[in-house]
Amino acid sequence: MQEAIENARNNQSMIFKGENRMSEFSDTAHEYGRKVADAASRATDYIEEKAGVVGDKLKNLQGKNFSEIADEAKDYARRKPAQAILISAAAGLVLGFFLRNSRRVF
Repeated sequence: MQEAIENARNNQSMIFKGENRMSEFSDTAHEYGRKVADAASRATDYIEEKAGVVGDKLKNLQGKNFSEIADEAKDYARRKPAQAILISAAAGLVLGFFLRNSRRVF
């Protein structure tokens, strides 16, 4: 009889430990869920802000002809040659990735 009581106490102790672990796991999962939701919210705000900037730049470009845009690009390259080279390299990489991926799709 005493052995049965000890087994019952041991089983009850294991159940409480399991419930405690599940509670800790649940708390951790909720914490990470809040962190992910916060990061997603900040990313959404950032993307909306940058999309607005891109939209404004496109509106500025719509009223100009190609020669005006080319002249502005030349002036910018004269004023800031290092940034112009970096921008050109980044644009080339992005364009290269798009072209390489488009060949794989077709």
